[in-house]
Amino acid sequence: MTSHITTHVLDAVTGVPAAGLGLRLLRHDGCGGLEEIAAGSTDDDGRQRDLGPESLPSGTYRLVFATGPYFAAQGVESFYPQVTIDFLVRGGRAHYHVPILLSPFAYSTYRGS
Repeated sequence: MTSHITTHVLDAVTGVPAAGLGLRLLRHDGCGGLEEIAAGSTDDDGRQRDLGPESLPSGTYRLVFATGPYFAAQGVESFYPQVTIDFLVRGGRAHYHVPILLSPFAYSTYRGS
């Protein structure tokens, strides 16, 4: 099974996938709160393919990447304790891929395929 939301994290400093990086998927509840949908970590290839269900209702979702603990485990100082990405899920789309390119002092993301 591939979940509705997947991600891939690459460590731009080492040039390898960010394995073992913790992450959470949350949904904005419309009242200012957040509901956790799923949690997990990236595999040896820096991917998370089974984070949550096969489909999600339309709404605003959040991925939270535990970047601080990831870099701390490597003995590397970092600026961001976590990276938070909010995005919209719209009905009729089968899959959303939200990758990040990561370094201790910067990150970038895009809508993947």
